[in-house]
Amino acid sequence: MNFKDKNVVITGGTTGIGFATAKAFINAGANVWITGRNAENLQKAAAEIDSPKLKTVVSDTSNLSELPVLEKAVTDSGNKLDVLFLNAGIAVFAPIEQVTEADFDAQFNTNVKGHFFTLQKLLPHLADGAAVVFTSSTVATAANLGGSVYSATKGALNKIAQIAANELAVRKIRVNIVSPGPVSTPGLDKAVPEEVKPHLAAATALQRLGDPDEIAKAVLFLASDDASFINGTELLADGGYINYALK
Repeated sequence: MNFKDKNVVITGGTTGIGFATAKAFINAGANVWITGRNAENLQKAAAEIDSPKLKTVVSDTSNLSELPVLEKAVTDSGNKLDVLFLNAGIAVFAPIEQVTEADFDAQFNTNVKGHFFTLQKLLPHLADGAAVVFTSSTVATAANLGGSVYSATKGALNKIAQIAANELAVRKIRVNIVSPGPVSTPGLDKAVPEEVKPHLAAATALQRLGDPDEIAKAVLFLASDDASFINGTELLADGGYINYALK
């Protein structure tokens, strides 16, 4: 897919799916901004990608006071955005009786509020005909133990994306959702113990964890002209997790 000279913003782009997608867009010719909370992590990501087409922005999208930093970076470029990939996310798994208010707020602030208001803030900077992609998860449909809050955030995100697809259609802006299953990322490493990973792999029809590069390809497809008649859709990139796990 060709994204030559297209302008792309990726929130949560320092590791995992966001990082893999940034590399994929740059390899396809795009100019990419990635955001992250930590300047050091952004510097590491930039050094690994090593491309003049990559720019980094220290901006915690869960903190609304930092969103103007990202908006200014886009404004200063003088370019409209062709792709917005709303990817930043965190997960904390615990039984309902053990969930703290802090963990609840952190997940909703990052996974829902951050995406909603980043989209709102950047709407004036999206080109007509642009593509927006949300990272959701198969847990929005599944009912895994310990995932009440995280699953709820992804369910909320899906509905926001579906409504945005209708509201933005007048500008020919397409809004779609990519929902990965279990993927081998630093985020997964933080969220679940190592001994749980074989069980996650076994819950997929393909009997393995996904790779971030595989999800990146799905994102690029949804953002590309090849998906020009796809809007308001959730693309499962889960190795067959949903259908296999529900058997």
